[in-house]
Amino acid sequence: MANSGNTFLALITGAAIGAGIGLLYAPDSGEKTRKKIKSESKKAQDKLNKQYNETSSNLTEKAKKARQDFENRLEETLSSASHKADDVLTAMEAKLEELRKQNAKLTKDAKKAVKDNKDSDKPNKAVV
Repeated sequence: MANSGNTFLALITGAAIGAGIGLLYAPDSGEKTRKKIKSESKKAQDKLNKQYNETSSNLTEKAKKARQDFENRLEETLSSASHKADDVLTAMEAKLEELRKQNAKLTKDAKKAVKDNKDSDKPNKAVV
């Protein structure tokens, strides 16, 4: 972009210098010189318009490409984050199931221990 600005500035400067030198060394009459100046001004204007349109087109293309690149990277990032979140959820669900099984086993063991403890507190009745 800075290069385009330098090119534009160089083009304007060259046109102004060329017009000034042309006036100083013009061997033609005033009317003929004015026609030449008008013609050269028109050419310079056409060049400037062409350069402007090219630069504008290039910037538009670069902006579109940058936007597309940004959208692609954003999509990749969101997709990656989604997959990681899914992995975390899967791991958490597996851990939850494991903890439920441990809890059920501990509950069963605790109930058995309470029952065994109650049975040992009862006096043994001997059959006579």
